[in-house]
Amino acid sequence: MNALQIVWVALRALLRNKLRSFLTTLGVIIGVAAVVAMTAIGAGARARVQKTFEDMGSNMLIVRSGASQSGGARGGAGTQPTLTWDDLDAIREQVSDVRYVAPVLATAAQVQAEGQNWSNWAPAEGTLFSADDVARGAKVAVLGHTVVENLFGAYADPVGQIVRVENVPFEVVGVAATKGQSAFGSDNDDVVFVPVTAFRSRLQGGLQQFVDGVILVGATSQAATTGVEASIESLLRTRHRIRPGTPDDFTVRNLADIAAAQQEGARVMTSLLAGIALVSLVVGGIGIMNIMLVSVKERTREIGLRMAVGARPRNVLTQFLVEAVSLSLIGGLSGVAVGLAIAFWLAGRFEWPLLVQPAVVVLALGSSAAVGVGFGLYPAWQASRLDPIQALRYE
Repeated sequence: MNALQIVWVALRALLRNKLRSFLTTLGVIIGVAAVVAMTAIGAGARARVQKTFEDMGSNMLIVRSGASQSGGARGGAGTQPTLTWDDLDAIREQVSDVRYVAPVLATAAQVQAEGQNWSNWAPAEGTLFSADDVARGAKVAVLGHTVVENLFGAYADPVGQIVRVENVPFEVVGVAATKGQSAFGSDNDDVVFVPVTAFRSRLQGGLQQFVDGVILVGATSQAATTGVEASIESLLRTRHRIRPGTPDDFTVRNLADIAAAQQEGARVMTSLLAGIALVSLVVGGIGIMNIMLVSVKERTREIGLRMAVGARPRNVLTQFLVEAVSLSLIGGLSGVAVGLAIAFWLAGRFEWPLLVQPAVVVLALGSSAAVGVGFGLYPAWQASRLDPIQALRYE
């Protein structure tokens, strides 16, 4: 028998038991689908995180206040106010290679309009408004789309309307562009922006000399970021009179380090999920081997007849091996289709980018073929070792 005849005979044997063939491939389908879907979504999540940090700038530093401590319990960074507005001015004036310094202030506030109210986190940045607005402490606001929808309705134009933030009236001067969900799952549109001076005088409350938030520092270049970080740490230790050997009462984080940590976390999670999916492939391979062993038993007389009319052991071995590989490849192709469908659905559901990696698809198909060869070899070898006379007598 030539190769084409062997493949045709193997496929006919599989088609005689369609349901059993499908159930045999189910484990491979699940395994390959999981590998393709998880790696595609994982790659998309990493790309989303990377883009988020790239948009913020790879030369960005985040300066936070220190951590509070009470009764032996230590709070997180920023829970103890230690950074002052004078610190912010000193960073701007005394640290070289600094392109800009800006505060990011935030508070939990209730926003009211037209009898409706909506609680949200309201960050404010001085760069969102004109220099005159900041200098005057103007009570103007820019709303995110989520706030607009909940206060005025989905299609309303709130510009010129008055909203009350903690009972302080602010005139709406604009609506921020829709941002959607962040890489960390929060709603970027659930925000209200006001000038930093208005925030300090109207919303911040006590401790006016302290920055109630974080300080963003942009270096002139990515290469200068490390030097700027060291200079800020030295300056703040001097200003806060921190003695040598005493911990800092502030933290300086490099955005590039945060991005690397996020990427590594996403990579580890993707690898873990892919490993679990590969286990499914192995389970599917075991299913193929079991079914092929059953098939050898059922077709013992057929094997004996083929050998009696001239088929050689290698022909029988090749036939059963082709059947096993065909099952695994059919399962692999079906798994790729199912995996891509799942990946597209998840990407649309969670608004993540979808990155299908051709190398992963090829690897998944190659793995399914390897599973077919690895787990189909033993049943095929057993079939080829049958004695024709004993096989013909088999009941």
